[in-house]
Amino acid sequence: MSSPVVTLVAPGSPAEAAGLLAGDEVLRLNGQVPRDIIEWRFLVDEADVDIDLRRGNVELSIEISKREGEPLGVEVESALFDRVRTCDNHCEFCFIYQLPKGLRKSLYLKDDDYRLSFLYGNFTTLTRFTEADLERVITERLSPLNVSIHATDPDIRSRMLRNPRGGMSLRWLRALLDNGITVNGQIVVCPGVNDGAILDDTLAGVLDQYPELASVACVPLGLSKFNAESAMRMHTIDEANTVVDTVHDWQDIFLTVLGRRMVFAADEYYLMTGRPFPQAETYDGFDLHEDGIGMARTFAMEFTGLVDAPVGPQSGFFAWVDGAPAAGYRAPRNPAGDTGMRGCAVGASESGAVLLRPRASAPIGILTGEFGAQVLQPLIASLGRDDVRVIAVPNEFFGGNTAVTGLMVGEDIARVLSAEPMSHRYLLPDVCLSEGRFLDGTTLDSLPRSVEVVPTNGIALRQALEVGR
Repeated sequence: MSSPVVTLVAPGSPAEAAGLLAGDEVLRLNGQVPRDIIEWRFLVDEADVDIDLRRGNVELSIEISKREGEPLGVEVESALFDRVRTCDNHCEFCFIYQLPKGLRKSLYLKDDDYRLSFLYGNFTTLTRFTEADLERVITERLSPLNVSIHATDPDIRSRMLRNPRGGMSLRWLRALLDNGITVNGQIVVCPGVNDGAILDDTLAGVLDQYPELASVACVPLGLSKFNAESAMRMHTIDEANTVVDTVHDWQDIFLTVLGRRMVFAADEYYLMTGRPFPQAETYDGFDLHEDGIGMARTFAMEFTGLVDAPVGPQSGFFAWVDGAPAAGYRAPRNPAGDTGMRGCAVGASESGAVLLRPRASAPIGILTGEFGAQVLQPLIASLGRDDVRVIAVPNEFFGGNTAVTGLMVGEDIARVLSAEPMSHRYLLPDVCLSEGRFLDGTTLDSLPRSVEVVPTNGIALRQALEVGR
């Protein structure tokens, strides 16, 4: 177990007044060793906080007096201070198994930690969940949680997880719901495995056994070119259409029985099939926005001015790794390092080329994934501007059916930008960056053109397009 290390002390905060410094290693709070940021927050919420810390080779004790509930004014380097609960499933469809070699080690860590579900929206299978975990979740009201269901039939779920505990671990889902914990479910639909009649059976099982679930997302299997599982394949158009039809049929059933639609199909299904996105009112509040449900519809609403604020922050597939901040995916955060547009500084790139910042009135290219391009093109066309275009970036790095914007990497973006004019402005959504790095480890400085990193929402994009006009 490692101790939390202070990375930032807010000016004017109680922590600064007491002399806490960045780099301090916190050993105990009020005599307790916190396991994670959740316990940390409970402890620092008190009026009097006694901190035992290590500064260099010296151990110190600091007493802080403040109002109860007043922020301490400290950020620490990660959310979990003890060992991450790793996943002992061996799912054929796991995307982490489909990563190429040579990426940073943190990307290969499979977690199945309910705390990361609470903090960052990760999905847990509950196969490593315990009575002690249940007690803590209930006592501290760690809600909502996200649970991977995939199938409600015990044998099918065990086979999909390749774990004999997979069939029985949904008993913890029942226990969580019995104790009033909000839970969102997810079904990764694998063609020929848990689609068709099995998907129907699973949704019937949800209605019968887990009707208190807040929602259920049906998302398509993601495949990279590094997939080694012969049973895993892409959806055909007919199969994708069948999934959408199944979801719509079950929405009607859930709406009749429960008064809400419960189950939703990911945006990718509508893009794969060429079907229009459902209307905003059918998403029941966009609770599954972070799971790719209704993102296209909310983006359009933001871009066209139908809403005054973004529906929610975006998060990449690996948003929690590399010491992600404790606030988690629910806190507004630009992985590029600030909360507004951020341009690559004028200067030399890693290749030695000088990057000149284009004029504000220059023609604009919007960089996005191939799915994102399908969403953006009609919106940009509606502006009637010939100085703005959408640049789809094919994902050759991962290959397969990887087309989402959050998995764009620097290598692919650089390849596309190399053929683009130097004098144009290029807008890049922040969702493909984590701590200023792309998934392939490259940075903005490695790109052959200057880019402006824009928060991934329609309002920010519209504002960026108005610069210089």
